[in-house]
Amino acid sequence: MSSAPVGIGPQVGSGRTRYFVQLFDQEKNFLLVISTLLVAIGVVYEQASIARWVGFALAGYSAVANDSVQTLGTFIASNKNKPWWALWLFIGGIFLVTVTYSWMTYAGDVTYQRLASKGFETAPMSFTYLQIAAPVVLIMLTRARIPVSTTFLLLSCFATDPASLGKVLTKSLLGYVVAFIGAIVVWLVISKAAERWQAAGPAKPYWRVFQWATTGLLWSVWLMQDAANVAVYLPRSLGVLELGAFVAVIFFGLGFLFRFGGARVQQVVDEKSRVVDVRAATLIDLVYCVVLYIFKIESQIPMSTTWVFVGLLAGREIAMALRGTTDGGLRNAARLMGKDLLFVSIGLAVSIGIALAANSAIVAS
Repeated sequence: MSSAPVGIGPQVGSGRTRYFVQLFDQEKNFLLVISTLLVAIGVVYEQASIARWVGFALAGYSAVANDSVQTLGTFIASNKNKPWWALWLFIGGIFLVTVTYSWMTYAGDVTYQRLASKGFETAPMSFTYLQIAAPVVLIMLTRARIPVSTTFLLLSCFATDPASLGKVLTKSLLGYVVAFIGAIVVWLVISKAAERWQAAGPAKPYWRVFQWATTGLLWSVWLMQDAANVAVYLPRSLGVLELGAFVAVIFFGLGFLFRFGGARVQQVVDEKSRVVDVRAATLIDLVYCVVLYIFKIESQIPMSTTWVFVGLLAGREIAMALRGTTDGGLRNAARLMGKDLLFVSIGLAVSIGIALAANSAIVAS
């Protein structure tokens, strides 16, 4: 009769081994795709005419997957009983109208002149490996449920003026503060009334109409800010065929997103208090839209809308906790706030690191 192993070391080790084997089994297809992309980028990044479109396609998919939580997160959470294709056609249609209007108004520019600001006004004529691989890093961070600022991770890789990077950071942090304070003020005022609305029963049909209209407006304003993050790879003025390629990649990327109910980063929204209720989702989108529009008309400098959104959710949770209308107490609200702030800070650190490694113009300065 053989004796049992002494101690727990082999058992713990065996448990850890099983965990990593299971994790690898779950992620092996994803890791295979990522590895293939990184190898392919190494082949094409020196061929600028090909690399710019490869970079754009990767950036378009990764940005939509990660940033969708900001503008479409509450929309997806509160419309899970609706056909995915109806949500896709609605949001995709607004995307086509918004981008086409900018293209017609600003002589082929699809970014509402966000790339006309100093440091971003010139389209890149050559690329480094990391500039093309940056969207792949964003895909991996999205897979880890980390809401990352695409402005910092993608756009900063192409800044030709170091001062422009500081301006983007300053504007983004100011956006967080304004959204945080604004959300506290708004939800301190309305949270009790909102609780009475929800206690009265299901939302009236007009709330659904109001939500779709608000989401559409928010999505359009967000595009005016963040389309620059994916268009930075491309010429600053697009021809008709280039415009067609641009809208096709984003449009069908949105379809993929809605088909699968949002990216993993959707958890940032789903774990917040009462976001599934259409009335709560509408109020979040409306306040977010107002804040983004204020910053849009304030200057042409790009900014991180991710930081604005995280600040808004944090302020809302704190205000609801103070008014006693949240699903958890003040401690839980502070925990969620700290968690989100930690994740976007990790994303910021990774983004700045990649920008410094990828951008010789910044390093040289």
